[in-house]
Amino acid sequence: MKWIGLLRWLLPAVLALTTLPQAQAADKGAEATLKGASSVYKIKIEKGVSLSDAVQSMQLRANDLNLKQVSELPLSEQVAAMTGKPQRRMTIFQFCNALIAKQLVDYNVDFAVFLPCRIALIEDDKGQGWLVMMDMDVPKLAKDYHIPPKLAKEMETVREQLKSIMQAGATGAL
Repeated sequence: MKWIGLLRWLLPAVLALTTLPQAQAADKGAEATLKGASSVYKIKIEKGVSLSDAVQSMQLRANDLNLKQVSELPLSEQVAAMTGKPQRRMTIFQFCNALIAKQLVDYNVDFAVFLPCRIALIEDDKGQGWLVMMDMDVPKLAKDYHIPPKLAKEMETVREQLKSIMQAGATGAL
């Protein structure tokens, strides 16, 4: 039954990664997709940076930023166990600033769908590693949900921290 819970996270992620049109974003090596309250932000892991090094760099950066890693879902390992066949790496990392998360949910329970913040480490069919996350359009959400400016600023801070974690992973920065 444990795998059913993992599939709840896997199916939306796979659909999002395989069905969205891609557009170039302003950040180096990043791409944004979909216009609206959220899009996809993804960064290619640089040559010479192993997937394990990328993970270690992300974890160190998260620690430096006081974002707690609350979960790691090794989906490729689960799929390998279920199919008996080796799989390309697919791991979902979940990070959270619990105090900001509580403020968001206290303000509007709808924000629970964004929690905790997730970064996927994906190995594509060519062996290239990618870091992928949902990229919230904080100004649009703030306007649409009438979020107080202080809370919107905290949301934007977490968004930038997640991007920093991804940049560290993509470059292998320690």
